[in-house]
Formats: sequence, C-alpha cells, structure tokens
Amino acid sequence: MTAATALIAGNEALPQLAEQVVEEALLRAGSAHANSVLLFLTPEFSRHAQQAVRAAARAAQCTQVFGGIAAGLCTETGWALDRPAAAAMVLCGGVSLMPADAAGESPLLCCNTTPFPSEWAHSRRYGMLFHGNGSDGAVWQQSRVIAQGGVDACIRGADLRLAVSTGLRRLGAFLPADRLRGYDLETLAGQPALDSLLRHLPAAWREHLPLHQVSAIIDDPDAPDGTQVAAIISANTDRSLTLTVPLTPGQSLCWAIRQPLSAETDMREALQFADAYKTVAPDFALYFSCIGRGPYFYGGEDRDLAALCERHRGLPVLGAYGTGQIAFHGGNSRQLHNAVVTALFHETPPEPDHVQPQP
Repeated sequence: MTAATALIAGNEALPQLAEQVVEEALLRAGSAHANSVLLFLTPEFSRHAQQAVRAAARAAQCTQVFGGIAAGLCTETGWALDRPAAAAMVLCGGVSLMPADAAGESPLLCCNTTPFPSEWAHSRRYGMLFHGNGSDGAVWQQSRVIAQGGVDACIRGADLRLAVSTGLRRLGAFLPADRLRGYDLETLAGQPALDSLLRHLPAAWREHLPLHQVSAIIDDPDAPDGTQVAAIISANTDRSLTLTVPLTPGQSLCWAIRQPLSAETDMREALQFADAYKTVAPDFALYFSCIGRGPYFYGGEDRDLAALCERHRGLPVLGAYGTGQIAFHGGNSRQLHNAVVTALFHETPPEPDHVQPQP
C-alpha cells in the first residue's frame, strides 16, 4: 500500500505509544520500513515529544518524521480526545515527504503553534494550527522537535485536491456596513448591527444568543474565494457587534450560522465538489478539523469524518483536531476556524527513465 494509518490511545503519554502506532501502520501497509511518517500526538505528549518522535523514527527506520501536537486525533477507524493518543500515517512506495525548499510550486503541508504567519498568505499551504495552553504545543520535522513555530513540507509522488467545509448556512442577503469603530460594527444597512443579526436568526436563538455558532461572511475580493469568515467576539450594550475582522465603510456582509445538520451537509457537498475535478479515487487523505467542530459539536460522533469515510470506503485517513485550519485557493492561503480541510491524494505514476537511443 502507498499509505496506511494507525491510532492508539493509552493511559499514559509514553514514547512506546508512538513506536507501537508506527509499527501497526507499517503492518497494515505490508512494509518493513517507511519513506516518511506523519505523526500526531495529543497534548499529554508535549513534555516528552522528542522521545516519542525518536521512537517513531526508529520503528519506521527513517528520519523523516513530520507532525505536531493536536487537541485530538483521528483515523478512518475512529477518533481520540481527552486522553493520551498517537496517530500515524506511513508513506511507502513512490510517495514520500520532500523539504519545502525543494518543493517548487507544489502545495505545502504545514503545522504551526503560533498565529498564522503573514508571509504564508501568498503561498499554497494547507494544514493546521494548534495553540495549546502554556507549553502544550510543539511541531516536528525530520525527527526534530520545535516547541514554538512552524514546519512545512511537500508530499511527493501524489496529486492533491482540497475539500474545504466551513459548515456555515447563510441567512439572508449581503448588506453594506455603514458605521464602524475599529473592530466594532455599529450599523448595517441603516440598522444597529445587533438588531440586524437578531432579525435574521431563528426565533429560538434570539433570547439566548449562541455567538460561537454565529459568523459574518464578508465580501472580500482580495480573499482567495472572494469572501472571508469573521467570528463575533461580543454583542455590546450600544447594539454594536465586535468582529474578529475589521471592515471598511461600504463593505458588505451576510450573517451565517453553524448547526450540525447543515454543517454535515456542507461537508458532503465539499467532498462532492472536490471529486468533481478528478474522477479518479484518492489513495489516502489528511483531515484537519476544528476542535469545536468534531465530536464535541456533533454530540459524541464526528459526522464530518463519517462523511469522508462513507464516500471513500477503506481510504487511509490521518486526522488532527486543532484550533485553526489552513487552506489555499490559487496562490493564496488563509486561516479558517470551525472548518474542516481535507486533503485528498492520488498517487502519480513515476516518470519513466529516459533511455538513450542506440546508434
């Protein structure tokens, strides 16, 4: 097999857990060693990440171990949250990781422990961010752990297509912003911003406003897909709303909500849209979900992961739950929240050797 995964949870964050998860993935791949390993660990491993990464490298018999700490982990077999766990994908055959500086124009897989770097905006990146509590975060590349920062690499030998699900359902049409004060939206189409929002929300939401499930979709021609999503930080006593993104006068937005049923539908549509570009079935996938989107959001099950596994049965999937997701469109990347970014890979045949004609 080109790629295979494994997920193991335990009671303690021991390096042996990382070793065992790589050995199990190799067994499923039918290989004695890997070209490269993608390894994710839960926050319980933060203080012992280097020992765990070295154990994984020994088990794989390779030094190219890439990954990071995540809030939770998953594979096609299930998920693990709130306990020590390790998840790995071994890359074999003609597929491997390649350093970013040798990738050329190829998309870059990235993991980061800090806010989205501004220099990443004009690049083709996908992956995740995880901001843990205190010293909970770490990333690694070529078996070396970095406590704070980012790592990136290219997956060589496979074509990539992305499926991005924001999980949002739009409410009404785009409306122009009138009065602004920094990050505060005071009025929208001549109406106090909070009144505009409440008017568009379902009746059951108006009395107890769940701000974490409400967003603003902003018309932004400079964004990769023409819009960007802003969360609402607070509803203020002057009927204004504080957003995570500052607006300019005249810029338009519409309100949107995230509910389990509509989010699951959005995920299925995103997968269908990605497959429309290439009818060939993927060979493996990487799955990056928000910690506020998976089992916590769906009441004890990850319906987004289930949608992926139902659409591509038997597909090896390695996933991580983070605090931010990264996706690209064209030559621009952006950070997302409460989203699912799925990278679907199809192995490409090796280029034939060039044979010199005989005289």
